[in-house]
Order: sequence, then structure tokens, then C-alpha cells
Amino acid sequence: MSKQVVQLNRVVIRFAGDSGDGMQLTGDRFTSETAGLGNDLSTLPDFPAEIRAPAGTIGGVSAFQLAFADHDITTPGDVPNVLVAMNPAALKANIKDLPRGADLIVNTDEFGKRALEKVGYETNPLEDGSLDQFNVHAVALTSQTVEALKAFDVSKKEAERAKNMYALGLLSWLYSRGHQGTRAFLEKKFASKPDILAANLAAFEAGWSFGETTESFSVQYEVAPAHMPAGVYRNIAGNPALAFGLVAASQKSGLPLFLGGYPITPASDILHELSKHKRFGVVTFQAEDEIAGIGSALGAAYGGALAVTTTSGPGIALKSEAIGLAVSLELPLVIVDVQRGGPSTGLPTKTEQSDLLQAMFGRNGESPVPIVAPKSPSDCFFAAIEAARIAIEYRTPVFLLSDGYLANGSEPWLVPDADSLPTIDPGFATARNHVAADGSEEFWPYLRDPQTLARAWAVPGTPGLEHRIGGLEKADGTGNISYDPENHDTMVRLRQAKVDAIAASIPLVEVDDPDGDARILVLGWGSTFGPIGAACEITRRTGAKVAQAHLRHLNPFPSNLGAVLASYDRVIVPEMNLGQLTMLLRAKYLVDVQGINQVRGMPFKSTELVAAISDALETL
Repeated sequence: MSKQVVQLNRVVIRFAGDSGDGMQLTGDRFTSETAGLGNDLSTLPDFPAEIRAPAGTIGGVSAFQLAFADHDITTPGDVPNVLVAMNPAALKANIKDLPRGADLIVNTDEFGKRALEKVGYETNPLEDGSLDQFNVHAVALTSQTVEALKAFDVSKKEAERAKNMYALGLLSWLYSRGHQGTRAFLEKKFASKPDILAANLAAFEAGWSFGETTESFSVQYEVAPAHMPAGVYRNIAGNPALAFGLVAASQKSGLPLFLGGYPITPASDILHELSKHKRFGVVTFQAEDEIAGIGSALGAAYGGALAVTTTSGPGIALKSEAIGLAVSLELPLVIVDVQRGGPSTGLPTKTEQSDLLQAMFGRNGESPVPIVAPKSPSDCFFAAIEAARIAIEYRTPVFLLSDGYLANGSEPWLVPDADSLPTIDPGFATARNHVAADGSEEFWPYLRDPQTLARAWAVPGTPGLEHRIGGLEKADGTGNISYDPENHDTMVRLRQAKVDAIAASIPLVEVDDPDGDARILVLGWGSTFGPIGAACEITRRTGAKVAQAHLRHLNPFPSNLGAVLASYDRVIVPEMNLGQLTMLLRAKYLVDVQGINQVRGMPFKSTELVAAISDALETL
């Protein structure tokens, strides 16, 4: 059947169903095929924290949203153009986000009386007219999948489980996606189960064929490739990108990479990914708890490795004493905090910028720690290299603040040339560095580089460089235990000055102010980069003038940040918290920064920020 092909410049699709319906896998496969076609894209997985969430309930709904376009995009979209709802719970949980006229593909097989009642539907929304504002495509996905697989040697339950592949095939046809990547994925995944492989491939092909032949879909869509710089691209999520960045830092510094961590959502994938790269000298240790994880990492740092520990907010609380020890020892350590909603266990699978103040101050005593935050999934790669550079060159623990949105979201990544990445010099001590009064040479572990204030780093076992370190205060230079008040004051100020000195090696904050005369600056950090950029672009298209800037380094701040803030009449800071960066900026620069804050476990929508910017413009 020949059907009309319509060109689109952007599409936002949301797949939604029970946690067992395979929506994350479906979205991931659709994303991979889309990346292979050269579209720019951005994704937002959204799933419950329970391993087996209650089936058929709103709390058990798992969703995956994908935006893809023929131009540069930075967000997964505010609202979907297409919603695939596998059951009543998925429909009810997501219908509020669907704009009038959007396409709604519904699995009619799951809309029985009991399933409807479970989520509070008194009547069937497919029959009562409540969905008339949408383009509803009622498809018996489950029964059509079972019918397509009746010739295969699989049980009815196994056939029903393949309905996500049927849906993937239908959507792949509808938006002119490929299928070679999905076929290769399934062949690898089910290599030892040929019957299941054949059934899933058949389900995919059946969904594709249904799209081609049914009268329910009279139009097929195409989205042209985006114009992007030439090079090799791959689709990448934030956690794998961060892991690759750590491996790259290890290679560029010549140090073995050691990760000591304890599994915790949403950071566990970093441990999983790094465990695959032993050929690059990577050692991973899954410890029995968070404290053991960071303790092992500190031992590796003492032994001369690029040491990393990964966790989320609750783990940071457990690691805080050992982080203070790392500050005192002045050893390189990268602390990856993939932030999530709190307090306590909170929202393990939802995103939040909840831990900035915890990273800044969550330790006893004066214990300053540098903080770096990536802005996008692919930027996690470069932020990891930067965090490692600072840790190694300045002999300090460094916080790397990612979040659940970056960790699980994905986008195209231009794979960099390894030669373009910065070389990191560990600068190990190789000889005694102090001449005693009697003329003999000694090794003093706390003698410092005059520029970075970094102390000497000697690998244990180096002849003549024997030394001791520990948590008790050290004498300046010698590292001997000291309770002298003046020495303690000196050491506290030196550790702070060392962190302050990092500002000399980081870029100045850059402002995107096209005409150079905007009066409002929208300043962000972390994963708010995409929504802020989209909102500023929308606002500028109305003729309004607004500037944008984004912070990667949160401690210390770039040296020109105070002057930048002072040059605008109003500064707005959107954050997925109650105003943590806002508080720091007000305290340091005495500028009346205005916060735009939300803690819903979801990223900002660009329309929300457009409204806030418009309100600010009206009150100038």
C-alpha cells in the first residue's frame, strides 16, 4: 500500500507501560536507530524505583521520552507529539502532558474492566469521548503479537512479552526508522535462545507490516538528518560517558584507574561500565558498603592510582568522614555524586540538583573541596577528565556532580581525537626535597608547589621517600603530627588557598548575549543547561533580549563571575532544588540573585522557564 510521506523537522515520542512491558528497551532501540540516521536527539527515561513495581498501577508506570530533529536540540521536549500507551495506567499517568491534536496509540487489549477500575476509570476512555481531542489509534497490540507468533515454539506469555517489539516495529515504520541495528541487538541478546530471537524478530516485522498495510495510519513521516560537524558520532548516556572520561583521564595521566564503590541508583552503571575495561588497566572493586568503597579508593590514591568512588546523595552522607580524611591527606580522589531526589532514600530513580550544599559543606571542620558539574550526557566525558585533572594537579578530592537526568538521558556524541585531550602530569616526587640543618637531605611530604600549592605525592616504596600520613593535623612541610595552634591555622588556610588557586587554571565564564545589551542573565549549572538554552532561544524569537551563562566549576567559581553578575540588572538561576546555588552566589557576591526552583524529580520544561523570563522582563 503506497502511503503519503510527510517531512517533519522535529518529533517527540513517549513510550509508556508497566515496568515489565519493556518500554526502556523499546525507547533505547528506537533511539539507537534514530542516532544511526543522523538526527540530533535527546532522551528522558522515567521509571519507578521498585524492581517489580505494581503492575497496572500509576505508580508502576515506566516511560521513555525521545525528541529527535533535523536541527540542534538540547531537551527531550516539553510534551510528546506521540504517546504510546500500553495500558490504562500508562494512559492516565501521561495523558495530561499530551497536547490537543497529538497522536495517541493505545493497546486496546489491556483496557478491560478490572484494569480500568484499578486506576480509577469509571468508563472506558476509548469509548466515552474523553479522547476526542487526540488522534486516537486503537491497536490490539497484545493479541496481534500473539497471532503473529502462533507458528513459533514459544508460550503465550512469551509471545505477549514481545508486544514491545511489535510496537517498536510499528513506530519504526511510522517514522521511517531503520531496523538493522535492532536486528543485530536482538541477535546478540538472544544468541543462546533461538526460539525467543525468532519470535522477537517476527514481532518487530509484524508491527512494521501492520503500519504499512493498515488504514489506521494513512501517513508515514520522515525527519532529515541534522547538520552537525563532521566526525564519528555515537549515541551515549551520561553514565557511560563519565566512565569513558575517567578511562581517558587515566590514559592521559599514565595512572592506573581504580574505582571503589557500592551499587546505588542512579550511579551503578558507572561501576558496571568500568568493569568492562580491564584491558586499559582499570580495576573495579564492589565494596560491602559506601565507607569501604571510599576507603579502598583512598588507599589506591596513596598507592599512586587515579582513584574514584561513585555514589549518590545517601552514599555521600556515609562517605563524609572519609572525604574529610582525603582533604587532610591531600590525595587525588574523584568523588562522583549522581544526584537524585531526597532526603533519605527519597526518589532513587528521579533527578534533582539536591547535593550542591552537601558537596560544599557536608563535612566537619574547614574542609574545602573543588566541585565540577557536567551540563549534558556527552559533557559527562569532558567533566570527568576535568575533575581528574584538578584532583591530580592539586592533590585534592574533587566532587563531580552529575544527576539522574544526565546519567540516564542520551544524545549524539562527537567522539574526540585522543590527541586533542589534555595531558595530565602526576608529577610524582622522585627525590628528597629538603635539606636539613646538618646538610642531609630529607623528604617532606607537605612541601608545596609555589603555584598550585599542591603537596608532594610520593608513591610508597620509592627509596628514600618514606613518610607517614593520617587524619591528625600535620606540621607544615614535615607532615609530622602537630597540635600547635599557629600551625593549625596555617594548614587550614593553605588547604583553602589551594582550592582557591584552582581558579587560575579554569576558563572564565562565557556569556551568550547576542546583542550585548540584555539586562537579564539566566545562569545555570548542571543539567539545567538544555532547558535554559531552549527557553532563551524561544524568548529571543519574540524580540526580547536575554543573556545566558552556565557554570561548570562551582568551587571555586570562575574568577570573572562576580563582574559578570554585576553587569546585569537581574540574574535568574533555575535549579532543581530550593535555591542552593542562589544562596552561594548571594553570599559570595552580594548580588540579589533570583531563584526559579522546582523539586518534582523531573527536569525543567522550557515553557516554564520562558514564562519566568517573561515575568522578569515585565518587572524590569
